[in-house]
Amino acid sequence: MGEVITPEMRDFFHTNGYIVVKGVVPKSNCDNLIEAIWQFTGQQPDDPESWYRPAAGMDTFWKHQQEGMLPLYHHQAMWDNRQNPRLYQAFAELLEEEKLWVSIDRVNMKPPRRDDFTQFNTGFIHWDTDTSNLTFPLSRPRFVQGVLYLADTAANQGGFQCVPSIYRDFENWIKTQPADRHPTLPDTTGHEIVAIPGEAGDLLIWDGLLAHGNGQNYTTEPRLAQYITMFPAAPGVIREDAVASWRNRTGSSSISDDPRGWERLPGTEPAKLTELGRKLLGHDPW
Repeated sequence: MGEVITPEMRDFFHTNGYIVVKGVVPKSNCDNLIEAIWQFTGQQPDDPESWYRPAAGMDTFWKHQQEGMLPLYHHQAMWDNRQNPRLYQAFAELLEEEKLWVSIDRVNMKPPRRDDFTQFNTGFIHWDTDTSNLTFPLSRPRFVQGVLYLADTAANQGGFQCVPSIYRDFENWIKTQPADRHPTLPDTTGHEIVAIPGEAGDLLIWDGLLAHGNGQNYTTEPRLAQYITMFPAAPGVIREDAVASWRNRTGSSSISDDPRGWERLPGTEPAKLTELGRKLLGHDPW
């Protein structure tokens, strides 16, 4: 397998805070997960009205679903992507670290905005970390985040958006901000919010200090994506919480789970892991 992250991509990442790695996983992998998402929600890809109804067996929407987030964590199709060798290599090369653990994160299905149904008409920019106590100069490599495009996604389809201009001059930008600025919600006044389109199978990786979020979906198709990131593992350690999450098909304790227990229905079993997948989970130590 050849190099995934080229020097030009690394330079772009250091300047702008993100990169797009083309065709990291096969489209068939993406299609399998899209099918799983429709099964999970009980909605129909060819029935747009169904996209605006709560999932089968639910009376209300899940928390954070207005942002498109769905509490699906451990489907085999999700693990097939997490343990894909090329996807792992992208993170390993960018972080310059071979011993990694993978996140246990969710999927995104954000339908088009509608004037008569405003719950999904949201767009936002934020950081997923507190930026109030940073020490300069900032160290590298820092933590990164990632999202896998499951379907071709246009710039106006409610997908990933970010503010590279703040990132490029981050230290000086912070110096111009008031002392009581919000630590996770930047003031983007005067800065361009850039939407990043992608194709099915593309992986976007961004620096955790890049202000980012999801846009509003102005198209006629839903935005479909899987969140995946990796970070340095603790060598020789069994990652017991993640192993239990995989074995029991549960999500993060800090995020609302699916009260239906769809991933734990009779006849379901934990996803099958490859040798690489067992290490990325933390089931087998590096």
